[in-house]
Amino acid sequence: MSDPAERQSTAGQRLGAPESFGVSTLEPGVRPPTQPPGRQVSIRVQMLDDTQEVFQISQRSSGKVLFNLVCVHLNLTEGDYFGLEYQDHRKMTVWLDLLKPTLRQIRRPKNTILRFVVKFFPPDHTQLMEELTQYLFALQIKRDLACGRLICNDTSAALMVSHIIQSEIGDFEETQSWQHLLHNKYLPDQDALRDKIVDCHRKHAGQTPAESDYQLLEIARRLEMYGVRLHPAKDREGTKLSLAVAHTGVLVFQGYTKINAFNWAKIRKLSFKRKRFLIKLRSDPANSHHDTLEFAMASRDCCKVFWKICVEYHAFFRLFEEPKPKPKPILFTRGSSFRFSGRTQKQVIDHMKDSELKKVPFERKHSKILSNSSASPQSSSFRSQVPKESASLVALADQPDSARPGQDVKSNGSEEPAAVAPPVNGFHDRTLGSDPARRSHDGTGSAPGQQLPNPEIPGSEDSRQASPQVVVNGSVSGQETGSVPGQTAEGQQLTPLTSPLLTEAGYVRNEEEEEARRKKFPTDKAYFIAKELLTTERTYLNDLQVITESFQRIAEKDEAFPDSVRNLISSHYDPIYKFHQGFLKETEQRLAQWEGRSNAHIKGDYQRIGDILLKNIQGLRQLTLHLQKHSECLVELERACRTSRKVETLCRDFEQQRVCYLPLYIFLLRPLHRLLHYKLILERLCKHYPPTHEDFRDCRAALAEITEMVLQLQGIMMKMENFQKLLELKKDLTGIENLVVPGREFVRLGCLSKLSGKGLQQRMFFLFSDCLMYTSRGMTPSNQFKVHGQLPLYGMTFRESEEEWGVPHSFTLFGQRQSVVVAASCEPEMERWLEDIRMAIDLSEQSSIPDAGLLSASPADNRPSEDGGADLESEDELSGSRSSLERQSNRGNTTVHVCWHRNTSVSMVDFSIAVENQLSGNLLRKFKNSNGWQKLWVVFTNFSLFFYKSHQDEYPLASLPLLGYSVTVPAESENIHKDYVFKLHFKSHVYYFRSESEYTFDRWMEVIRSATCSTSRSLPSTRKDLY
Repeated sequence: MSDPAERQSTAGQRLGAPESFGVSTLEPGVRPPTQPPGRQVSIRVQMLDDTQEVFQISQRSSGKVLFNLVCVHLNLTEGDYFGLEYQDHRKMTVWLDLLKPTLRQIRRPKNTILRFVVKFFPPDHTQLMEELTQYLFALQIKRDLACGRLICNDTSAALMVSHIIQSEIGDFEETQSWQHLLHNKYLPDQDALRDKIVDCHRKHAGQTPAESDYQLLEIARRLEMYGVRLHPAKDREGTKLSLAVAHTGVLVFQGYTKINAFNWAKIRKLSFKRKRFLIKLRSDPANSHHDTLEFAMASRDCCKVFWKICVEYHAFFRLFEEPKPKPKPILFTRGSSFRFSGRTQKQVIDHMKDSELKKVPFERKHSKILSNSSASPQSSSFRSQVPKESASLVALADQPDSARPGQDVKSNGSEEPAAVAPPVNGFHDRTLGSDPARRSHDGTGSAPGQQLPNPEIPGSEDSRQASPQVVVNGSVSGQETGSVPGQTAEGQQLTPLTSPLLTEAGYVRNEEEEEARRKKFPTDKAYFIAKELLTTERTYLNDLQVITESFQRIAEKDEAFPDSVRNLISSHYDPIYKFHQGFLKETEQRLAQWEGRSNAHIKGDYQRIGDILLKNIQGLRQLTLHLQKHSECLVELERACRTSRKVETLCRDFEQQRVCYLPLYIFLLRPLHRLLHYKLILERLCKHYPPTHEDFRDCRAALAEITEMVLQLQGIMMKMENFQKLLELKKDLTGIENLVVPGREFVRLGCLSKLSGKGLQQRMFFLFSDCLMYTSRGMTPSNQFKVHGQLPLYGMTFRESEEEWGVPHSFTLFGQRQSVVVAASCEPEMERWLEDIRMAIDLSEQSSIPDAGLLSASPADNRPSEDGGADLESEDELSGSRSSLERQSNRGNTTVHVCWHRNTSVSMVDFSIAVENQLSGNLLRKFKNSNGWQKLWVVFTNFSLFFYKSHQDEYPLASLPLLGYSVTVPAESENIHKDYVFKLHFKSHVYYFRSESEYTFDRWMEVIRSATCSTSRSLPSTRKDLY
């Protein structure tokens, strides 16, 4: 026996759970708790895939011991969503109590089979972090469909079954699909829906099993009967009803129709007396229900079973932590001592966020297609925020983790390994095969000439028998244990990324192997500049795809969208997209040759990029006419939205899609902005090369070409930028009309405190070339800012007022009709505002816009603000304005909202600089309290970092707005003993990022500082210097 202090702590212990109570779902590699001494008893458990395992437990072991053994056997970390159910001696289905001894509950263990099933159904399946957990939930849905418990319409049923079949046999093949449906029963009335199931299955080509699980759960969670277990009851009038419990509260059904729901917030107490189940509601004068609702059930035992599951559901979904046990009374007991045991959902989610998630392989018993559950790519044709299975073999050289000792390592890869593209960067970002729908977006692939030994295909001739296996304490009888060569015995596969900002899932790499791998690549600065061209070109092509494919596809389906606008966009963006596809392909090939991954015997001829840039920039000049028409596309699209409510709704809905991670109009500006990137890249190359270098002449010629293009198009670019910014602000503001006025120019937006009779109040100020307006964040569904006042700039004066009002960093603005006292958060912020206001006042005096050209608004908005009603918001409105960024919806993550929450400001010059400082590439990310580094594809644009699993993903998994953050180098005391690491810090939020070279480190520091350090705006004429 080892010293208890030396034992590895379990998940529950780390969360502070008592030693003798509650469920501690064990992580892979952690031994189950020591069982009490005594005779061993065999308990048979049936899993969700219909296999049965036998576990040996002591006679005195609690239900917790048995449940933990099952979770250890499955390598299941999120086991708290599951439970063990069985039929007791009364023929009632009950849950195994984890605190009581198992044999006190199961009187005849030899004749009892426990079922491992889902117990708690969360409202959103994306809260399930691990792929294995989602797979088990999918099996539960499959079982509920087959037994008729999950009632739904025929269309939903056929669609769900089609996803199940896709996960089991793969892409549609008519004969195979029909045979599979004939031999497997998924629905009670399956024959009537067979044609509809087959039609749905045809549409799932290229979908991996993990993707099918995701889609199945996405459909199921929207059904009214999702996760519902009906308990028969009657109301006071004797009407037959059914009661159920869900994450929201207690539900009442009549037949399979929900007729009432009692939210947990409305319920004061749940109890039962004999066979009467009582729901006591909180008093509500507007509620017509009685304070106490009474339902009659078949027996007292039925009441108690339902009452217990209600107690557990309430605790799991509503409490922050496991409830403490009640002290035992000295003399008399009153009521039941039953309580929920285990981690709550919040504890589970927090644990998954804070821990280094480990992913282990698992076998899909019913799946006949080849997939590798140890790798989790994102399909380019279906990129959801869900772990996916790789359709390729695992790279042995880049796979530091292996299956647990004593378990089979199974490859579910394809029979014919796909061709593997060589690495494109120092972090070995690999692409598998040529079909983007089957690429491994996690970067895992097979090394050349290496394969996994003896891949097993469930259902094939070479695989083991598909009959249920009986496992004793986690070991399969008659099976050999093996491991993959080149992998460590104690390592584990890590779970894929779900959200870079919310989890620490990732791939902890062997640092020595990583360093050795990186040293093989070129170290010349020109190589890293060329690589920046490659990484940003990939992001640029994805952005073009948003317009040419995603938006066009939506527009084509809607008859209300004008054909003239659709054809205009298509005719001027599609040629640009096709051109850059070829440009990207050439760049990828050149980088591969430069790195020595092809034609390795030829060195000098391929260690350059100027020839490719010169050739393609000359080709791009032929498309200048299309680039000049992009401003017309923007204007016509805006006009269509202004004149048609349906078109406006279509564009607004498209902006809510994940693929549209920026405001829609910004994507229309991307081709013009890309010219600036080429110019800056070529300037760095020309500065780096000596005049005698063989690449210098091509780079200088390409720089001359692109400079001429930028000068030719910069006028259009500046007008489009200002027009786009006004259109974006128009969506964030309410109570104004005609924001987009010819001659009006955006200058700065940001947060200032306005002094009024109530004291200092946070306001959002918007400075234009003709007026200054201030707003507060309204509590509207669209999170818009409500205009409270506006000041014309013509004739305005200002002075600093810190001594006059005793408010730090304050100044007074004197308009023609009113004056306003405001305070900035710091002195530099005040100086930026004063400089821009001074410049805007000068512009307004030279402008052709008359004094009366104020923003049109309602009369209430034009009243003086000192004593008028414009400032009289409700307390709820003011308190609600402080809600966190994470809780915002719709337009709650725009630059305006970030400035509001971070109490900062940005100017048009900041936006223009941000356009130049876009960057993409692989970074290793680490949290403050974590140990491992996680590889992510990171895109910096629009003052934010966007995180992807790989560059092939269609949309980011999460984002991090950088306004207000500081970027520094870690201090020695932070123990980050790695090269090229920078630190992002805002209040208590700390992130470390590691780049692959000194050049990329400098570039990331440069571009991030451009976003975190605001600049003042100079006169508009000097903006040409930016280009």
